[in-house]
Parts: sequence; C-alpha cells; structure tokens
Amino acid sequence: MRERQVSTTRIVEAAPATIWDIITDPTMHPVIDGSGTVKAALGNPKRLGPNSKFGMSMKMGLPYPIRNKVVEYVEGRRIAWQHFSGHRWRWELEEVEGGTRVTETFDWSTARSPQAIESGGFPEKNLRGMEATLERLAEVVAEGRAA
Repeated sequence: MRERQVSTTRIVEAAPATIWDIITDPTMHPVIDGSGTVKAALGNPKRLGPNSKFGMSMKMGLPYPIRNKVVEYVEGRRIAWQHFSGHRWRWELEEVEGGTRVTETFDWSTARSPQAIESGGFPEKNLRGMEATLERLAEVVAEGRAA
C-alpha cells in the first residue's frame, strides 16, 4: 500500500475500451457503485475528458450533491477525479490476457484534511466499497449493460 492510498484490482473479461466507456460515463457511476453512496448523475457531460466537471447525487446518512473535476487523464488508461476535499478516485486500465486489469484507488494523499479521512475510517470503508464496485463492474459487463 502506498502512503495514504488504498487500491483494489480485478481482471474483468472485457476489452479496455468497453470498461473505459463505462467509467467515463457519469450515468453509469450509480449503476456500478458498490458502496451504496452514489445515487444519480447530475447534469453532466455524456463522456468525461480532461478537466471535465460533473456532479453526483450522493447519500451517506443524509443526501447531498457533490461536484467533481477530472484531474488525471490518459485516454483509455487512467482517469481520476476529486472534489473540494481534495482526495481522488482513480481508475487505471491495463489490457491483459483474458480481459482488462482494472485498478480503482482511493487516494487521500492530496486531501485537505487527511487525518479526518483516517479517523473516520474511510480508507477501510472505501476499500470495501471499491471491491464491491469492481464486482458490479464485472457483472454489468457480463450482462451487456454497458452504455
């Protein structure tokens, strides 16, 4: 584990382009979310790109909206976004035999208050959510529900 980062990886039986289409489409985020906190996309571009801004309806206890900005972008390989708190959600794709190695990372090394994230237990909670998200992603791909 890198300092102030947790990641999970899974091989998904699909081409990287198929997975890229899902993770760069904000309307698919609630579909693949394994944490149960991402509820709906709010007035977003159809496809995320460099510096895209997008909103999501969230619920963690109480419902709330959040705005995000894409801060890392390598077409077809890596995308990361962050909101006002500064932590990042990163997706990395690598073509491998049998599909795509998908890695999702919660990176709070860039957070404004990393201690609050740690004391709230979010690294562990988010890791469990990311593991469930990669499971959902594999199910969505297998079901042919990709946008």
